Amino acid sequence: MVRLREIAEAAGVSVMTVSKALRDKHDVAVGTKARIRALADRMGYVPNLSATGLRNRSTRLFGLVIPATTDPVYARVLLALEQNAAELGYDLLFAQSLGKPEREDAAIRRFIARRVDGIFLSPVPCLPRPTPALDEARRRGLPLVVLGHRPTSCEGLVNVETDDLAASAAVTRHLLDLGHRRIAFLAGPLVSPAAKERLHGYQRALRDAGIAPDDALVFNAGSTLEEGTHAALQWMQERTGATAIQAVNDLVAIGAAEAILGQGLRIPTDVSVAGFGNILTSEHFRVPLTTVRQPKLRLGSVAIDLMMSWLHSGRPESRRLPAELVVRASSGRPA
Repeated sequence: MVRLREIAEAAGVSVMTVSKALRDKHDVAVGTKARIRALADRMGYVPNLSATGLRNRSTRLFGLVIPATTDPVYARVLLALEQNAAELGYDLLFAQSLGKPEREDAAIRRFIARRVDGIFLSPVPCLPRPTPALDEARRRGLPLVVLGHRPTSCEGLVNVETDDLAASAAVTRHLLDLGHRRIAFLAGPLVSPAAKERLHGYQRALRDAGIAPDDALVFNAGSTLEEGTHAALQWMQERTGATAIQAVNDLVAIGAAEAILGQGLRIPTDVSVAGFGNILTSEHFRVPLTTVRQPKLRLGSVAIDLMMSWLHSGRPESRRLPAELVVRASSGRPA
């Protein structure tokens, strides 16, 4: 391992000058800094981040808790977080809650023990109050940025979220503009603030069009492909007269579309289908899916901006990002 003393000898300066140059201190000439840094790179110098963290009270680490890496939405958010953090000289410690409060609590405790500089959290939505570890992080003043909508357990925390209400209403208006008047909605778990907001967006657009929302057209569909398939089969059995289906997310929409096609119906000739999220599969499904393009990469980069603002300027304001309707082949005029 190359030491500061060896760099100092090669550069013909003191160890203190090398240390200051590598820490970008102002009392070292710009030319000397550049020469020392170039020499350190050539010699393969790797800084001792643990020692630096002890001196600066910063570990250059962020914690991240998301439900699962298999979730296609969070995969893109994770990509943006890691890229932006790396550019700023930070590393991510990563954990999956798998929707379990005890896993979320344990992950936050590990992050506190590792003295992370801040935590990004996509919380388990069903908790009525914060976990003990989350309470402890707040008590310590540890910066916390919630990814997505805040459930009850995270009220008051800084967050970055998509304007799901407006985006869901835009999907419904698109279907209404095509001529559909009975639109079924495959709803997500209403403990999820995002799922609840998407349902409310659908209901608002119907009311704005002078159509009273019909509870018989709302089906509990969860959030997975399998649950979408089950909800679509239930919709077909109940013969509601709906000519279009709007789903809480793309996985549910694709699961529903598979069931519909499997029963010999045509999309969009017999029934239109729309989702939410614009995951990669939605564009390449056998009937490309009309959906909402969530700004997933943008959400990750804004989350980093909020965290850095908190670290350098104090607690920032939460952000709400617009989303864009993407019209594809799965939606058309009713027969």
